Amino acid sequence: MAGNGLDGRGGMGEFGRRLLLAVDAEGYGRADVVTQREFQEAITRLLGEAADAARLDREGWTTQMGGDSVFAVLPPEASEPVLVDAFMRSLDAGLRVFNRNRNPQARLRLRAAVHFGPASPGANGFVDTAPVEIARIRDSAALRTALKEAPEACLAVGVSATVFRDVVRGEAHTTLRKDEFRQVRVKEKEFRGKAWIWVPGAVEGLRRPKGSATAATAATDEVDEVSGSGQRHTTEVRGDVVAGEVAGEAVGVRTDQQSGSFNGTVKVDRVASTGTVVGVDIRGAGGEK
Repeated sequence: MAGNGLDGRGGMGEFGRRLLLAVDAEGYGRADVVTQREFQEAITRLLGEAADAARLDREGWTTQMGGDSVFAVLPPEASEPVLVDAFMRSLDAGLRVFNRNRNPQARLRLRAAVHFGPASPGANGFVDTAPVEIARIRDSAALRTALKEAPEACLAVGVSATVFRDVVRGEAHTTLRKDEFRQVRVKEKEFRGKAWIWVPGAVEGLRRPKGSATAATAATDEVDEVSGSGQRHTTEVRGDVVAGEVAGEAVGVRTDQQSGSFNGTVKVDRVASTGTVVGVDIRGAGGEK
């Protein structure tokens, strides 16, 4: 059983930066009571089995359960690369076994988010910026759309910009490649930020969306090359967006480079009243257009 106290092992009695995990089941509210019970049992069991397979100390997690959702603060020694890589691969494998031979309406599909940042206990849960950011990533339209557009997938993972930069981008800490992730903008409630999405087994569908799309999927194709000196050198940036409808933001090319060549196309059937389509979005070093 995961620890839920705020003191002792895994407790959050003092300020600290911790590794956070947030999980939620897609379509839980549409399921009947029997299926909801099965989902709750499966989520708890599969998280535990994935943690054991990845050698993460499940007993050391400080956990908030919410029926179909889980929010966990991992102990200080927990490994970010292990959570992003081995844990998620094991969780995806467990979901596939659970869903085998089940009706489509009874399949358990999860959205998961990973972040590393400050978190501390409050009167009714965890407070500070990290719990807010990971919740917004998990519940974002971008992550929901990614799972929807990959109907055979069981899991969609969103990692914060911090985790992507420190764990994934260098391709030295995990077996994952950076091109298996897609950058998206998250605009949920008061939060504005970026995240990176990975859908195990559905990489190409995520990177090259076709048909109807929103800002969550019709986002950016960037070429980032980092030299040994740490400076970015991009000679050509290109990207293509094909969308049936844009209700948010669709960008053909987004780059923070102010030199080099830029090549991109945006093909959109319809732009909603709330939508924006940009061909090339060039930003300076400070992030300003």
